[in-house]
Amino acid sequence: MAVRKITEYPEDVLGMVGKPVTQFDAALAELCSDMFETMYDAEGVGLAAPQIGLNLRLFVMDCDDIKLIAANPEIVQTEGEQSGPEGCLS
Repeated sequence: MAVRKITEYPEDVLGMVGKPVTQFDAALAELCSDMFETMYDAEGVGLAAPQIGLNLRLFVMDCDDIKLIAANPEIVQTEGEQSGPEGCLS
């Protein structure tokens, strides 16, 4: 596992539509481990692949006792509003 450099605005990758994850293998598992380690090091609760410079539809999160990895997520419904401090690590 390794802590990766967090990409910051205005890097182009942060504005791109992510490419789908197509290989579900040991390399993806290692990438996800790195993403969790990077997120914890930055004291975040979520981290997307573009935030470490990778144009992939992938994110990890550990928030309110929910720890997950999401590959190729899709928003299928929205409802309500949320307000609070910005938590983006980029």
